[in-house]
Amino acid sequence: MKVIDSAMPGALRLLPFTVLAAGTAGNTEKGATAPLNRDDLSLYTAPQQKFRFAEPEAGRLEESVATMRKLVEPYAAWCQGTYAKIKPQVQKVVQFGNDTYSYLQNPPNDFYARAGVIGFTGVLGLFLARGSRIKKLIYPAGLMTVSTSLYYPEQAVAVTKSTGDSVYDCAVRSYAAVEKILNRQGKDVKSSDSGTKP
Repeated sequence: MKVIDSAMPGALRLLPFTVLAAGTAGNTEKGATAPLNRDDLSLYTAPQQKFRFAEPEAGRLEESVATMRKLVEPYAAWCQGTYAKIKPQVQKVVQFGNDTYSYLQNPPNDFYARAGVIGFTGVLGLFLARGSRIKKLIYPAGLMTVSTSLYYPEQAVAVTKSTGDSVYDCAVRSYAAVEKILNRQGKDVKSSDSGTKP
């Protein structure tokens, strides 16, 4: 194969030129040369290849990880949902702990004396409640509540109001639920009685 070369090979690479090749299949005479274009040579044009993407086979480790991921996925979603629900409450508890710690670092006057009296009434309630489990729950809690309300009357009134409102709401909801259950049972009894009579 003979290539015509020039004094400026860099500039000629940008221009189309012909190449003389010997012994091509299109020539009928032996040894005759015919001009060829650069695009006709296989050196400059690569044949188009069709590539197919082949998925690599999964190994045993990949299969076991995929199986484990499928098994754990519902539990992970449940844990994320539960964490989203619990997170604000946990933050409130942590904030309450930090506030309590800072309050106990610089307590007001007579705080420890009041806490001692309140704790003593709880112990007295346990002493008075001998013999019954219900008394062991009610007496200490009741005596501590009374002594706390004597020392902190404003907070006791606020807690009583909020507790009263929540107890009233629970009572109303319970009454509505019981009424609904009784009405449903009454309808079921009437429908079964009407179905048995001729």
